[in-house]
Amino acid sequence: MSPSISDPTGGLSTHDAALDARNETIKIWINGDLVPRPEAKVSVYDSGFLLGDGMWEGLRLHGGVWPFLDAHLDRLFDSCKAIKLAIGMTQAEVRAALDATAAANGMTDDAHARLMVTRGPKRRPFQHPQLSQSGPTVVIIAEHSRPAEGLQSQGIRLATVPQVRGLPHAQDPKFNSHSKLNCVLACLQAEAAGADEGLMLDPHGFVNTTNACNFFIVRRGEVWTSTGDYCMNGITRRKVLELCRSHGIPAFEKNYSLQEALSADEAFLTGTFGAQTPVHSIDGIVLGDGAPGAGPMTKRIQALYRALIEEEVARQKAQH
Repeated sequence: MSPSISDPTGGLSTHDAALDARNETIKIWINGDLVPRPEAKVSVYDSGFLLGDGMWEGLRLHGGVWPFLDAHLDRLFDSCKAIKLAIGMTQAEVRAALDATAAANGMTDDAHARLMVTRGPKRRPFQHPQLSQSGPTVVIIAEHSRPAEGLQSQGIRLATVPQVRGLPHAQDPKFNSHSKLNCVLACLQAEAAGADEGLMLDPHGFVNTTNACNFFIVRRGEVWTSTGDYCMNGITRRKVLELCRSHGIPAFEKNYSLQEALSADEAFLTGTFGAQTPVHSIDGIVLGDGAPGAGPMTKRIQALYRALIEEEVARQKAQH
């Protein structure tokens, strides 16, 4: 098994990746410049550093293209518009910056990019948005990044945590914002419970999401996920639901209880990095037949998703 970057406590996280020495010498895109990693810096007065005032997207590179990039950029631009953050670039310009970053680092596959936009440096270290007067900060970090083998062979251990994903009028959970303290607290609570990641409920006590990914269960041949009212509007989540419905797999966005999750036949997480990551246990209760790794429905969805990625890669290459 390849060494990986993982939880120092010996557990796993959904973003564990195989170690790759090339990441020590990557070039990072900062406001139009490609900068060697040791020299890549932003101001301590930056709004993202001071306040978490910004939005981001995670993207994976397959066959030299970024699958579902239009959906990712739509989500980013919509979120920035909602908080009156002018990116200062068109979607085409952002796409070109992503491609330039991948090319500068010799990346075509097994790469993951974090595209970040903040309100930019402030004149003084205080909250008011008007103090940001020099324009946004846009950063792209692209790393050679292959999910660790243990994610599929072992699965993730979840613990239900007291931290919830809140109501939209507090901080809309659909924002992929730099303000991730809510999720960090959930992860810390899960770690204290001896688990890998936290399973978060919604404000009404129904199963919602994890601190890092969208959450699905499988019960008696049906695929369930939350209503979507209190979780990230995940691109992979949406694609999984579309795949289920187009291939005759009953799939439902609904309220359901923790008891129903604990008695599920299977569970898995979705996200751009890991696609579909199997869940081994929740609150110490092993799901299904107890076998490690993905169950039969999860494996079927993984196969459908891999085929969809190949179709998307071919479609984008045909367009360009």
